[in-house]
Amino acid sequence: MPTEIRRAVVADAETVLMLMGELADYQDQRQYVTASVPDWQGFLARDEVIVLIAEVDGTPAGYVSALRRPYLWVGGDQLALDDLYVRQQFRDGGVGRQLMLALARLALPDRLPIGWGLRLENEGGYRFYERLGARLVTKTQASWSADAYERQLSE
Repeated sequence: MPTEIRRAVVADAETVLMLMGELADYQDQRQYVTASVPDWQGFLARDEVIVLIAEVDGTPAGYVSALRRPYLWVGGDQLALDDLYVRQQFRDGGVGRQLMLALARLALPDRLPIGWGLRLENEGGYRFYERLGARLVTKTQASWSADAYERQLSE
């Protein structure tokens, strides 16, 4: 089936949020998704927010999201990949690869590095990214919630 990849626009906010919710469900992380359709309308209006949607016969098949941001170590920008998600019924059909290559096409004119995090237990993800030629480096990601740092500041 032919896959169309296109950049999401403000009118796609509901679709992007739906796909993100499916990814969160898949990862047992739904409780952390607090963004709303209006939030996503604002995000999609920003140039530095990149969301590419894959569609098969007009049906959303998946998405990749990234932020263009400064990469202080190299003195330029990078694309920080946030999510890559392909819906179950479209997996193993090349949609994820097509999304990654479309993101690479956006990065190529400025030769932006693309970086992302990956859960250690995501063995399929490791295999997928290695097939793309990505260099995988183990690194722990930390998160400091507002509640946690607010407690520290009040002590």
